[in-house]
Amino acid sequence: MVDERFLRPTDKGSSPAAGGSRSREVSIRAIAPLRDFLRAESSGALLLMLAAAVALTWANSPWASSYESLWSHVLRLSLADWGVELDLRHWVNDGLMTLFFLVVGLEIKRELTDGHLQSIRAALLPCLAAAAGMLAPALIYLAIAGGVEPRGWAIPVATDIALAVGVLTLVSSRIPSGARVFLLTVAIVDDIGAIVIIAVLFSKGMSLRWLGAAVACVVLSVMLRALKVNVMVPYLVLGIAIWLALHESGVHPTMAGVIMGLLTPSTPLAQSRLVDIENPSTSEVQAIETSALESGSNPTDRAGADLDLADGSVSIAEWLQHRLHPYTSLLVVPLFALANSGIPLSFEVLVEAMSSPLGLGVFFGLVVGKPVGIFVSTFFVVRLGISEMPSRAQPRHIFGVGSAAGIGFTVAMFVTELALSNEQDVAQAKISIFAASICSAIIAVAILRSNQSVHFESEERQ
Repeated sequence: MVDERFLRPTDKGSSPAAGGSRSREVSIRAIAPLRDFLRAESSGALLLMLAAAVALTWANSPWASSYESLWSHVLRLSLADWGVELDLRHWVNDGLMTLFFLVVGLEIKRELTDGHLQSIRAALLPCLAAAAGMLAPALIYLAIAGGVEPRGWAIPVATDIALAVGVLTLVSSRIPSGARVFLLTVAIVDDIGAIVIIAVLFSKGMSLRWLGAAVACVVLSVMLRALKVNVMVPYLVLGIAIWLALHESGVHPTMAGVIMGLLTPSTPLAQSRLVDIENPSTSEVQAIETSALESGSNPTDRAGADLDLADGSVSIAEWLQHRLHPYTSLLVVPLFALANSGIPLSFEVLVEAMSSPLGLGVFFGLVVGKPVGIFVSTFFVVRLGISEMPSRAQPRHIFGVGSAAGIGFTVAMFVTELALSNEQDVAQAKISIFAASICSAIIAVAILRSNQSVHFESEERQ
């Protein structure tokens, strides 16, 4: 995930025989938060699909009973007379997925402070498109299945960033980078909406005492941040305490990850020796090096200039996201897919799922609602002069990106487990999510590959 090039090997010093100090080398590593985020999501998409395939195969094999037996195994963590008892599936869904939502919170923080949501005008188009891309699927679902299972409206509203980005990599030479950034921003706003839905709609039997304890921990985290405490351990302890308090309060505990992500400082990480090459200020690197070479300054001085730049270009939030994102993309999300994708399949089950109001509502919400909502809202926002189209993007790119946004695998599965209690309904919703995600991916690739004469390879190399 890191561009391992050395910006400046320095201070070779004199040889020991000449009485000089022992040689040392100072290096700076370049990172690109947006590029690294997209690359990790693309790699994670492959493991996610593999894990889902393994789960489906396992659940429909002669060893199907062992699948459910494994994920139903109960584990208890206790301290004195108090403890948390969950089955293995819920330790993944409520525990490990907190790390996933921590990375989501960190990415939202980065977009709000340094990214595409920093400018109100630039943020308007993806925000309005994402809102319409959530509203349209919800309305389509309610029109089809509102009388049967109204709580299911939240299932088709979110986008799976990993799979959507993975699909776009298949046609990367035929779409402008502006369209990919547009999809990522829409998906992030989708995540914000999904977080609000989970926090507001799927909190059960709220305990004000435990909720107060969670708030107290959040306030303490803010105080530590104000005091510029940069040691990781206190925040880790408080994060765990917030998770436990939210779990006991009735609020979904994964919100602890979002809270801690948003509270992570966006101030520069001191002595990181990392340079954010997407940060406009790092264009000064070449100027520093050119000036140093022309002036004949020694290597140590040049290293000092580079390190000063490195100290200011990478924030604490970017550094933490950079470290955690590979683990959530390559381990946590595939493990979530393995734990939740094992659905017993048969011809009768498939027919029932794709003919039931619930299944049809989820399917058409994702396949039709997402692209139509995103495309129509983008058309009107641009036509009214409220915002501008993404750089070099054409209408077909927007519709193709909208179809890719209809891949709602991870978060849709997550919401399904929260929204539905009947096992048959859960199975029907998951089958529809599978089918809709596959159809949306095929439609997205077909649309984005349709114009064979348009290529953007040169832009990718820049």
